[in-house]
Amino acid sequence: MLGTSPDRPPAADFLRLAAHPLRWELLSALARSDRQVHELTALTGRPQNLVSYHLGQLRSAELVSARRSSADARDAYYTADLDRLGALLAAAGRALHPGLRLAPVPAVPGPAAGSAAARVLFLCTGNSSRSQIAEALARNRSGGSIEAHSAGSRPRPLHPCAVRVMAGRGISLAGHRPKHLDEFAGQHFDYVITVCDKVREICPEFPGQPETVHWSVPDPAAASDAAAAGCPAFERTAADLDTRIRFLVTALTSPVP
Repeated sequence: MLGTSPDRPPAADFLRLAAHPLRWELLSALARSDRQVHELTALTGRPQNLVSYHLGQLRSAELVSARRSSADARDAYYTADLDRLGALLAAAGRALHPGLRLAPVPAVPGPAAGSAAARVLFLCTGNSSRSQIAEALARNRSGGSIEAHSAGSRPRPLHPCAVRVMAGRGISLAGHRPKHLDEFAGQHFDYVITVCDKVREICPEFPGQPETVHWSVPDPAAASDAAAAGCPAFERTAADLDTRIRFLVTALTSPVP
């Protein structure tokens, strides 16, 4: 855990933890996409026992979380908590000097003049909730910098709870329909983002070598409280996707250093 040393502030403990070369590599990889251990061993070139040890350190500090894959429960996906990382980085700057406060991210103005919007395809199994929510949020939050689409491997009717929770965010899903991923075969995308562990296993290749990203988001329709009043499972899904898309929009609209 961070902040357990009486001699150092939590920010110093965070810097010490994150600055380890392998842990920094792991955080960098997980900041872009959720990953399984075997993928992280391949990316870092380190043995599995070492990667697992350092993932454990990051989990203990609540910088990384893990959940069982819905495609194969023997595997787990690891996710970086970008909000917590950002808060700790900001705290580290303030701890050193007030002038080192992080500047707030400016509002997204939309695509720069003369540049095309990034084409992003969100995929899940049913295209009934997760990918539809992601598509709608990406369009709404990006100010036109993302041209978002969604599809599924086995499309099902739009879930009424998905419609409800998005309406609660002021976003209408009117006109949205379930689509099979075959409708987008042969189309070029900048990003293909799977929001379902099962569809990731069968995701087809798209022309132009788009960047592929995985977000391991549980199916809200399969949650124990899926039918509860207020659609709490779908609220959690929308909140998770809203956070992820906020960081995606920032990455796509920030100038490359």
